[in-house]
Formats: sequence, C-alpha cells, structure tokens
Amino acid sequence: MATMSKVLLSGGTTGKNIKLTDTATSGNTDAGYLIHTAVAGTSNIDEVWLWACNTDTSNRKLTIEFGGVTSPDDTIEVELAAESGLTLVIPGLLLQNGLLVKAFAAAANVVVVNGYVNRITA
Repeated sequence: MATMSKVLLSGGTTGKNIKLTDTATSGNTDAGYLIHTAVAGTSNIDEVWLWACNTDTSNRKLTIEFGGVTSPDDTIEVELAAESGLTLVIPGLLLQNGLLVKAFAAAANVVVVNGYVNRITA
C-alpha cells in the first residue's frame, strides 16, 4: 500500500523562501539555483508544489527547469505580476529518479519560491 508524507524542498531545508539569484540557466551542472532534488530511483514519486512571489515593481519572467534543461521540453515559464502575492507555478507535477528542479528569473534577487513535496512511496 502506498503512503504519502509531506517533505520540505531539498533546496531550502528550513521551509523559508528560496531567493532566486540566477538570471539564466546553468545547464546540466549543479551551479544553477536548486529548488529540489527528486527522490532517487523509480519506485517512489515526488509530487511537487511550488509558489512564487515577485517583489519587484516590474513584471518578471520566471523559468523553472523541471527535470532537465531542454526548452521547451523541460522548462515552464511564468510571467509574474509586479509586487504579486504568492502565485501557484507548479501544481503537483510528478518527478522521480533524482531529477532536479531549478529556477531562474529575469532579474536577480526579486523573485522567491516556496513550496513542498508530497513524497509517495510504494
């Protein structure tokens, strides 16, 4: 029987906002702004929920690399309104096998990301 537990994002283990400092992809290296590393293997699954907030006075594009860096296959782009509250940007999408969720914004230090993972174990 499968079980589910709520876990913190591995890129921000305290549960606080993760401030995005990168303004472009880092490619496949781990140098990019890491949001979460999915559970290893293919037996278990992470259900990823992310919200973002743009604190700038201008609209900003947020790019999330979900499991890879190939555009548009692995990327999700969202335009965040200026001085917006929390906006749902990843609505429970599934990921596993140690794949990475990374993000960058059009301007550094103005977009924050927060969320959690429902870890589903077989």
